[in-house]
Amino acid sequence: MASHGTVRAVNGLAARWVEALPHDGTVLAAAGVWPLLGLLADGAVGPARQELSDALGIPADGAATAARDLLSTLEAARGLSTALGLWTRSTLPVEPAWLDLLPADVHGQLTGDPVSDQSCLDTWAAKRTQGEIDAMPVTVNDETLLVLASALTLRTDWIRPFTPGGMQAETGPWRGMDLAGLHRTTSLLNRVGVADTAAGPLTELQVIGTHGIDVHLYLGTPEATAGQVLTAAVGALHNRRTMVPGDHLPHGTPGPGLSVTRAPSTDGEPTLHVSTVPFTVKVRHDLLDHPDLFGLRTATDASQGHFPGISAEPLAVQAAAQAMTATFGARGFRSGAVTAFAMMAGGIPRHPFRAREISARFDRPFGFLALHRTSRLVLNAGWVVTPDTFEEASWDW
Repeated sequence: MASHGTVRAVNGLAARWVEALPHDGTVLAAAGVWPLLGLLADGAVGPARQELSDALGIPADGAATAARDLLSTLEAARGLSTALGLWTRSTLPVEPAWLDLLPADVHGQLTGDPVSDQSCLDTWAAKRTQGEIDAMPVTVNDETLLVLASALTLRTDWIRPFTPGGMQAETGPWRGMDLAGLHRTTSLLNRVGVADTAAGPLTELQVIGTHGIDVHLYLGTPEATAGQVLTAAVGALHNRRTMVPGDHLPHGTPGPGLSVTRAPSTDGEPTLHVSTVPFTVKVRHDLLDHPDLFGLRTATDASQGHFPGISAEPLAVQAAAQAMTATFGARGFRSGAVTAFAMMAGGIPRHPFRAREISARFDRPFGFLALHRTSRLVLNAGWVVTPDTFEEASWDW
């Protein structure tokens, strides 16, 4: 089970990420990035380790355990599906202690053929997201030695579906557009609330889904940026005292998009009318566009290695990206995200010494012994006079 501190750390990364993004349509999954950063931090040293720790919001010493607990928590939740994948070249030694941090059966091989490897990775991404993401967000090449990836999919149905219809915007950039609309009415006024935030008043609508998974919609003032609204929204999740629920809102326009009045009623029951729009957002994030945000500034310096806890060979981050899609509709919400880190050799191989080199060829009759290593007990002894020809050789062994 992920700790409260881990949840806050993941949400903190999400808040910093949305604040750094441009204001056009986007979607992201910090929960897909955070465990990968945690696993990288465990194997890092020096400045790279400290930068990854700062990005995670927790000490690097406990990052791998926290990452594993987070993945386990996500996998145990109904409506969520997670997967972790690791692929390495056969020539890259991977530290057993680091491999033990990963779930079983996640380690695959890179052949060194970029076309074949890319096809394998793309197939994994599509399969692990039920087709939501059709390709891995990073592209492998001849220099790629390791790929570490996560997949996260979410599917939830609304407890009470919306009614599809049309909608017209009275103001703003959507005015005059023939919008598709989603509408519904409930007596549960507290599904809506208003928070007083640094970005101004913020309206929150809770849409309740199955499996304990909900989607909250947030509307800020017309002047507030996407980063400001979403950062404030994350803050409001952890400070519910700032949220004034619907049954305590004053009459008038207490929040963006809200109107509170007293209206004639046949049964005296309160009513909350909701209108919104369906949407689908697809985006690819290059995490290296914000290296400091993700603690990757030093880790991408290929002049040296930074991850001796992962491999004795020097490694540096070659690429880091996330592909994501999200759909909000009349009956529910679904999303898919694949996050991947590709790593290459770090540092220039150095050969400062000259050493003896020996070649041994057994190209005439020779003898052999088979023995028990510890006791040196000879198990077999033999002499080879007539070796098999190429055609006779048993290539299955």
